[in-house]
Amino acid sequence: MQNSPATLLIVDDEPSIRETLAHVLTEIGYCVRLAADGFSALREMRLQVPDLLLSDLNMPNMSGFELLSVVRRRFPAIRTIAMSGSFSGDEVPSGVAADGFFPKGSSIFALLRIIASLPHIERRAPQPSSPHAPLWVHHDPSALPPDGCFTITCPECLRSFPQAIGAGYPEYKADCIYCDASIHHQFAHPADQMPLEAFQRATATAMPLTLRAPSLNY
Repeated sequence: MQNSPATLLIVDDEPSIRETLAHVLTEIGYCVRLAADGFSALREMRLQVPDLLLSDLNMPNMSGFELLSVVRRRFPAIRTIAMSGSFSGDEVPSGVAADGFFPKGSSIFALLRIIASLPHIERRAPQPSSPHAPLWVHHDPSALPPDGCFTITCPECLRSFPQAIGAGYPEYKADCIYCDASIHHQFAHPADQMPLEAFQRATATAMPLTLRAPSLNY
């Protein structure tokens, strides 16, 4: 990797946000690929595993909460950064399986500092699931279908299946109908998203041409 650009996968359901980030990060030396949600991100990772994953948390289909849980289990060597406009501060939100956190609206310099400060953690093999590290499921109670079911994706086999909301909501266990894996999960509810214009203004901050992508070599 000494002479190769670090590969980075950006996952966000808002095209303008992911394209703005891609443009800036490509200019400073990253090899950037894009995905619109968790499912498309997993397809990209099966084609080529990136060095770094930058994922929004609130997305349709498969949210960033769920994607990051799957990535931690299936692709443990990938360094991960969660991003959202719904949390403040630079600490990773509780229960989110990420190595770093980027608040949307912060400058691109803040993102580069986060990338440069990612800890070096050896994760050669998938870690077993735990009640203390639940699978997060994006769920909007107002959009619940008449049958009272939601869709959950198994972190072991990556297959989706319907699951009824029953006793113990919003935190309980389900068994995958495909591989029988026990899945401890919690629900993440949609939050108000920051105005796109504010995000674009923050990420469009002028940068010196001498900027380079932080090294991911440890």
